[in-house]
Amino acid sequence: MPAVVIVGLGSNLAHPRRQLARAIAAIARLPGTELVRVSRHYVTAPVGATMPQPDFVNAAIAARTTLRPRALLRFLLAIERRQLRRRTPDTPRNAPRTLDLDLLLYGRRRVHLAQLTIPHPRMHERAFTLRPLRDIAPAATIPGRGLARRFLPAVAHQRIARTRAYPLR
Repeated sequence: MPAVVIVGLGSNLAHPRRQLARAIAAIARLPGTELVRVSRHYVTAPVGATMPQPDFVNAAIAARTTLRPRALLRFLLAIERRQLRRRTPDTPRNAPRTLDLDLLLYGRRRVHLAQLTIPHPRMHERAFTLRPLRDIAPAATIPGRGLARRFLPAVAHQRIARTRAYPLR
């Protein structure tokens, strides 16, 4: 039985809108996966950055997939690597990146593994995940926390501006 998943996308290097478009196309080609909705793009200030860096372009997608959570995560990390995202032990957290793909929700499941926590543990604290999520799933619920949209007032101070949408073909 396919699960509906939400993936958050972000980039602030090497033509961010193109990075997101390539990633969305790659996700749509994953085995057993069908793209359902794509949010608008948002320009956002870096959150938790320890160094000056460009703004991010963020979005979210909803997809139906038969892939299990760990398998989906492996595919998402492979897409990041193909788009030159490098994760090394000495890379500072929240550093600039060509692509960041976060598995935010996997249906109503809760998963706690060494490399994967679903729902994403900080998604309710970030405008760059909540606003695109509202575009594609206005009634989305974060398992264990409740309606995602109820967290929007708490992140209203985070700078975020809507840009043009990615055309779903």
